[in-house]
Amino acid sequence: MSDTPIFSTPDRLSRQSEKELAKLDLSFEFFPPKTDKMEARFWETLERLAPLSPRFVSVTYGAGGTTRGRTTKMVSRIEKESGVKAAAHLTCVGATKEEVNEVVRGYKDAGVSRIVALRGDPPEGVGQPFQPHPEGYRNAADLVAGIRTIGNFDISVACYPEKHPQSPDWYAEFENLKRKIDAGASRAITQMFFDNELYLRFVDRARNAGIEAPIVAGIQPIHNFTQISNFAGRCGATIPKWVAERFEGLEDDPETHALVAAAVAAEQVTELVDRGVTEFHFYTMNRSPLVYALARLLGRRPENSRG
Repeated sequence: MSDTPIFSTPDRLSRQSEKELAKLDLSFEFFPPKTDKMEARFWETLERLAPLSPRFVSVTYGAGGTTRGRTTKMVSRIEKESGVKAAAHLTCVGATKEEVNEVVRGYKDAGVSRIVALRGDPPEGVGQPFQPHPEGYRNAADLVAGIRTIGNFDISVACYPEKHPQSPDWYAEFENLKRKIDAGASRAITQMFFDNELYLRFVDRARNAGIEAPIVAGIQPIHNFTQISNFAGRCGATIPKWVAERFEGLEDDPETHALVAAAVAAEQVTELVDRGVTEFHFYTMNRSPLVYALARLLGRRPENSRG
């Protein structure tokens, strides 16, 4: 009888030493809290994740700029108090160029050097027609170019592994992304996706289209399947049948739901690492446990615990 195993075990990049995995770049996304209780959780989450040495943490910007003041406040405080670089989201919906430029200058004065530049969704909601302000920036590429005239910011933009719902075809999708990169963006961060093949094909297509900037995998842990599923449907992100089936019947079983969510997210990120992906952006929903665990799976430990 042969001693040769029937099934060979390939080398898995996700099981490299911590030293090798430390080369991965992680960033975390938060949203501005609306209440004192939510703000307390925001700072608790940040305190938990900050020691993991993220490239930056970002704070979102509500539809139509509705959270502009809170975003500026949170980002400025993060920069001053946590020792972590912060990126402020910025949209151009419902505002003149000068109003947007004033916000950018405020970020610059506060020492914020990173911006996530987005066209933004209209106040009517995701999927509704976008109408540029008559005196405003027309789109994200236009916004990136405007930011560049004010300061030497590190700018991230969005991209869509399943194509933006308003893009007529893939050619238009990549032409738009190329314009954003050419205008001065350093990287693109994907919308959430749950099928890794969608992301990997998107990166291949982008490279074939001549886009060489990093395309960071945007990872959405499923803290609440119903909530995430509804949002995914509105923004054009599909949830594979096999993922949905894993959460069936768990609406009233939060403990099992949390364990399944952890397993699904862990499977997703480790497979991406095994396929050579090195940059991740986690949508935290202002919660730390699952994102912290995923960062640990990727070899990230708090700086003060490293030997």
